[in-house]
Amino acid sequence: MAPQRICIFCGASAGRDPAYLELATEVGARLAERGIGIVYGGSRVGMMGAVADAALHRGGEVIGVIPRALVDRELAHPGVTRLRVVETLHERKAFMAELADAFAALPGGFGTLDELAEALSWAQLGLHAKPCGMLNVDGYFDGLVAFADHAVACGFLRPEHRALLAVCDTPGELLDRLVRPRPAP
Repeated sequence: MAPQRICIFCGASAGRDPAYLELATEVGARLAERGIGIVYGGSRVGMMGAVADAALHRGGEVIGVIPRALVDRELAHPGVTRLRVVETLHERKAFMAELADAFAALPGGFGTLDELAEALSWAQLGLHAKPCGMLNVDGYFDGLVAFADHAVACGFLRPEHRALLAVCDTPGELLDRLVRPRPAP
């Protein structure tokens, strides 16, 4: 069954290259056009805001999850379908995971990396069987991909666990990989 909602991990900043915001806009638009809802960090700025705005503009469902301490700092998005304010970052990740059928990382910083790593760790431990992917636009995640491959080579990560992360170059490829039915673990 295709995901009804994809959790998007990405930056609350826009990055220096305007292509990042264009990418976020394209992802949000494509999800809405496919009838797939978005679960994300709840911000109205940066990559997060661009994903949400593009989906909302096309009538998509957008659920934001944001810790109370970040409501003002990350500028909580007032126009999302539903905004859930939680107390901690741990609650944020757990609630986003509960609502999502798949996980996708777009360019971002430590927060994006933390969220993606936790989703992958939970998949590795068998706590969920939801697809995980990243959009490696212009090689943004090349260092992380090299790390994962190095961890396999050094025996710290099994090849089947490395395979849990789909690395894609285009939004279309990423969405196709995340919505493809997967066998039960």
